[in-house]
Amino acid sequence: MRSVFFEDYEAGSTRSTFGRTITETDVVMHAGQTGDFYPHHMDAEWCKTQPFGQRIAHGTLIFSVGVGMSAGEMNPEAFSYGYDKLRFVKPVFIGDTISVQITISEKRDYPKRPSYGVVVERVEVVNQHLETVLVCDHLLLVNRKEQLPT
Repeated sequence: MRSVFFEDYEAGSTRSTFGRTITETDVVMHAGQTGDFYPHHMDAEWCKTQPFGQRIAHGTLIFSVGVGMSAGEMNPEAFSYGYDKLRFVKPVFIGDTISVQITISEKRDYPKRPSYGVVVERVEVVNQHLETVLVCDHLLLVNRKEQLPT
């Protein structure tokens, strides 16, 4: 656990994760948890007749795994405010290895509570070919070190 305050974040700073291979078990478990048993994810024979030619992982699975991979140290000064601009850019197939690249893209005031600021992390999930497969903005509400006058 390490305290990182709003003032400590620097726009343009980056971090990245190690890789994680998406398995058939991941896909089957996610289908069971969400109820999404569409043939694009579950029917290998039907998928052979489709443009991708094979099963694709659920976009929500890749989002969930990517978010989990990007979670590092516990920062008691920040909490997730949500995600914006989520896009599934390319399919992820069983056996693909994904990693996550995170860039601090923006810092701004939070008018509802001046003691906080908003930090925007651009989250890009890439496959083993370094192709972006998912992108979104993660919004963090972060305590300020120095409180602004109200």
